[in-house]
Amino acid sequence: MTSPSSPAPSSPAPSSSAPSSAPGSAAGGAAAAPASAVFLVSGASRGLGREIVVAAAEAGHRVVAGVRSPKSLDDLAARYGDRLAVVPLDVTDDDQARAAVRTAVDRFGRLDVLVNNAGYANVGAVEDVAFDDFRAQIDTNLLGVVRLTQAALPVLREQGSGHVVQVSSVGGRLATPGLSAYQAAKWAVGGFSSVLAAEVAPLGIKVTVLEPGGMSTDWAGSSMRIDPVRPEYEPTVGVSAARHGSGSVTNASDPVKVARLVLDVVALPDPPLRLLVGADAFRYATAAGRALLASDEQHRELSESTTADGATAAETDPLGHA
Repeated sequence: MTSPSSPAPSSPAPSSSAPSSAPGSAAGGAAAAPASAVFLVSGASRGLGREIVVAAAEAGHRVVAGVRSPKSLDDLAARYGDRLAVVPLDVTDDDQARAAVRTAVDRFGRLDVLVNNAGYANVGAVEDVAFDDFRAQIDTNLLGVVRLTQAALPVLREQGSGHVVQVSSVGGRLATPGLSAYQAAKWAVGGFSSVLAAEVAPLGIKVTVLEPGGMSTDWAGSSMRIDPVRPEYEPTVGVSAARHGSGSVTNASDPVKVARLVLDVVALPDPPLRLLVGADAFRYATAAGRALLASDEQHRELSESTTADGATAAETDPLGHA
């Protein structure tokens, strides 16, 4: 199967627990997750989410696994016993989000790592995607991240430590025809997480956005709907729909290795804010970044033509950006 992280070939370039160590400085000096950490993972019933639960539990961590149907993890609950708590979690439900965080604290005494993994996509042209479908994808893929993060932040703030890991997509840097709702959400997750990181760094809380390319999971299988494509959109949306409907992935990442990468990242004392995952993700994102920078440079004179007479760049930038 394939993932929404890979662009269609015809896509245009995108215009009870020991306490953790005390947090360090705001400039990336916060402590890494403790040797025996408490994880909360959403979307844990299958695919990457399930592999993260397995990797964390096998490493001796304690895990709260959020799933729509708790019975889907009966096998893992039997395998890991007291190290695993399986809870019902629909990330569009405020009460379930808060309850999942409470379970981590009540069962294990703290929360060290929040992994926002739940998500899905449907394929359809902007003109044709039902508005309710578009809104539902935003609710899960963006607002679900916000909802669960907000539920966890009071716990992390009071601890003075923690790590929020957003499982996003390289699609958050791309423009793939047919994936407007999904990629709009992923672009927004990147922006939301960058602001979040700036706000919580002084509190000892770290944020990392993982941006995978294709993965060898059933992501585009049972949960993905592909809408009929009008003839006019066959060269763009049609190509993307065919790729996602084919069930084939080339140069895909192994979800077991990606799950281990999550553990490696949360063990770092100074983890990256954004991390591309997979050779395909790196290739797509760097090409898109170069194209965007080239366009910016090409039109720089036009961009700067609006500067007020006598003003300098510093004077026109109240946020102090370089």
